[in-house]
This record gives sequence, C-alpha cells and structure tokens, in this order.
Amino acid sequence: MLQQEVVRLENIVKSFPGVKALQNVHLCVQAGEIHGLVGENGAGKSTLIKILMGVYQRDAGEIYIQGQKVEIKDPIQAKEYGLGAVYQDVTLAQHLSVGENFFLGRLPRTNLGLIDWKTVYQVTQETLEELNLHIDPRTLVKDLPTAEQEMIAIAKTVHDKSKLIIFDEPTALLTNEETEELFQLIGKLKADGLGIIYISHRLEEIFEICDTVTVLRDGVWVNSLPTAETDEDALIRMMVGRTIEEMYAIQHVERGEKALEVKNLTKRGRFENITFDLYKGEILGLFGLVGSGRTDIVKCIFGAEEYTAGEIWIGGKKTTITSPVEGIQHGIGLLPEDRKGQGLALSLSVTINVNLASYEEISRLNFVDLRQEKARAEQYVSSLQIKTPSIQQRVINLSGGNQQKIVIARWLCRASEVLIFDEPTVGVDVGAKVEIYKLIEELLQQHYAIIMISSYLPEIIGISDRLLVIHEGQITGMLNRSEYNEEKILKLASGILN
Repeated sequence: MLQQEVVRLENIVKSFPGVKALQNVHLCVQAGEIHGLVGENGAGKSTLIKILMGVYQRDAGEIYIQGQKVEIKDPIQAKEYGLGAVYQDVTLAQHLSVGENFFLGRLPRTNLGLIDWKTVYQVTQETLEELNLHIDPRTLVKDLPTAEQEMIAIAKTVHDKSKLIIFDEPTALLTNEETEELFQLIGKLKADGLGIIYISHRLEEIFEICDTVTVLRDGVWVNSLPTAETDEDALIRMMVGRTIEEMYAIQHVERGEKALEVKNLTKRGRFENITFDLYKGEILGLFGLVGSGRTDIVKCIFGAEEYTAGEIWIGGKKTTITSPVEGIQHGIGLLPEDRKGQGLALSLSVTINVNLASYEEISRLNFVDLRQEKARAEQYVSSLQIKTPSIQQRVINLSGGNQQKIVIARWLCRASEVLIFDEPTVGVDVGAKVEIYKLIEELLQQHYAIIMISSYLPEIIGISDRLLVIHEGQITGMLNRSEYNEEKILKLASGILN
C-alpha cells in the first residue's frame, strides 16, 4: 500500500552567530511510520525539530505538510498544521487537572457562559480510553508519576488532531516497564496512521521501534535508510566515525591493593548477603534488571541509605557509614543515576558544583578562599575538558555529558579513591559517551577503584574488569572478563542459574 507523506523537509539551512547549525538537511516522514532521528549533541537534531515546530525560522529550504509547501512562523501555527511534540521534560501545567490541560486556553462554555466541565472531562476521558490509558481526567497532573504525565502529554497531542508527533528522548526518566508501555502506545499511534519522529541516544530503542532512521552529523545529513538495512555499529560509524569496539577500547591496568571490601551487606526487603572486593585500578561492573537492588547496594556503601546488617572495610579498616558525609569522609564518591535530581545543583555555577563536596578544605573561619575555589574549578574544567563558556555558567545550561563530568570533577577535587558510577552514560550522546569512557580510562591509570552500574549490556561488558550480577537482591554470579557471555549474563540477571 502506498504511504502518504506527512512531512518533508528539503535543504534546510540554519545559522547562528559563528555557527552553521544545519546545512542542506532533509527529512521525510510517512503516515504510519516511526522515523528515528539520531546524532551526537550538536549534530543539529534539536535545531531541525525547533524549525519544524516554529520555534526557529530557517534561513533557507522548504517545508511541506502532506505535499503542500508551508511557512511555519510560530508554535501555534505548527499546531494548526497538525504537528505536536512530547519532550523529555514534560511541559504540562502541573497545578491543573488532566482535563484542564487538554483544553488549556480554550475551555468550552455552556449557554450561560459557564465552563462546561462535563464536556471537558467527558472528552478527555474518551481520548484517554481510545489510547487504553486508565487515568482520571480530574486528577491534578502534579499527582501523577512521570510516566503517566508523559502519556498525558501524548494523549493531548492526539486530542489536538496531530498528524505528526515528535518524541524527544521520551524514555530518559522511565523504567523498563514504563518504556514498554510507552512503546505500545507509540505502536498504536503508528497503526492509526500518524507520522512519528523518534529522537533517542539509546540506539537499541531505534532498532526496536523505528521503521526508518536519519543520521545527522555536525549539522549535515549523512543518511536515511530502513533500520532493517543497518545495525548499531554502522549507525555509530555514521554518527561519530567509530565502531562499537573502538568506543569501549579502553586500556586496562594491573590492579593494585584492595580498596573496598563488602561483607554480607543486607538491607531488609531490598538485598541480602552482598559480598565482594574492589581493587585499585579496577572497574567492577554491577549488572541486574531494574529492581534488582543494584542501586540500593551502592547507595548503602556511600551512606545515602542505611543497611541493616553486614560490614564495609575501606583500606583494610572496618568502617561505619551512616550518611553521605561519612561516605565522603571515607573517600567514596557517587555519581548517581539521577544526576539532575541528586547529583547536581543545577541552578548554581560550575565553580560551586565542582567544589561542593570539599569547601571545608578551602575555608577558614567559615570564609571561603575564593582564589582557591576558582583555581580548583578551572583546573578540573581544563583537565576533564568540560565544555562551558565560563566557570560561572549555570550547570543547567550544559549538555548531559558535561554535567556528568562536573559530578566526576567534584569527587576528584575531593580526592575520593572509590568512585561509584551509576548509569554514567544515560542521556548523553555517543560522542560524550566516548569522552566518559576515556575519562574512566585515565582514572584507571591513576589507580582509582571504580564501581560501575549500567543497564546496557554491551557497555558493561566492554568496560568492566569483573562483573557482579544481581537478581532480586542477591548475587547470582561473579564473572571475570574471560567468562563474559551475553546469554549467560542475562540468564544470571533473570535468576536462571543452570
């Protein structure tokens, strides 16, 4: 059956002062097609989408909606043309109900001029039911979990009669189960004939749900092709000019003395009898399915959660860690899974974030030595190659990869010897991932002891020296690099022990 073209962008050009963001880029999306859009940060993905949604105006090129050449001067006009977008940070009015968000700015009225709440909630309920979403339209958005808020944002675009919906990193804050629910909903939208642009750094998602993929690199169109005709390695080569093997090709070192020993660590109801050693110059990988307890384990080691039994030994000495302050004092640094919510003071500067864990080292009589504060920030911005206009830049304005580097800088500034990386490459582009791997390689050379958690099996296999596999709060395997096998690891993570 011949598909109908929903959106076509031809020879799109966009420049900012000193930067050519897009150069003759094109993209075509058909009805009933999920079209992946991939590329590193700075490749031009966001600029292209903002042009399509009327946020930016193109310098040259053409936009066609269902074959008709159009001008999109602002987001309101984009909406009138049937274009909708669901972003990573859900843009809903948190203090209003689901129904009020559906009819925001255009609430229906009765003959008496009063708001027709019956229609608001009835129409909203019908749209939600069409999408198999069981959410009360009277519920305040702020009272819904993140995943359901995202579903509401999608339902709202459907209610707005969108012909094309853009998904920009929609799974960044979702669990595996929530992601599957999202994919089912996107599949229904595809079956209903909507065109979909799907942006994600997670290439496994591109191959799972996308029919076609377009690759951008440095603002230039590289290729558009069916996902069935390519693979992850080929996409990475198109995006950054490296293979998967080259991405993980860090130089491992001979491990040194024991840095950390965990004996029978238990947190009732979460995990039990966790025992392992960690050595200087080593990366110990922790792998398990979501809910396995892996994050709880490292939070207890750091002091962010309390454990109910067991022992922690650091540098050959038994220690008691009951708070993050004590964890930091014992030389442990944690890069948390939720870097924005738990790892960074987003509204504060690079300088403050880098020094945040070690101000007592540069303070006297409660006065901060500003020269030392500045010098330390400049030192780590330089040594970690953090891309920022200045050390006074607010961290919220930096890319995900540079935000991760700032958290790492904080622990290096503190001289932490045990570094825990919980999902360090989530939400960062392929190029930034490579930079983080190379940074980890440098830390190994300096004999830091590293624990790394990752849900992405090729990454944890490629980076770690040894692998601890967790299932439902219990260790099901401890593997050396020579024993790595994807099928075996997945079985252990699923509790299949034979």
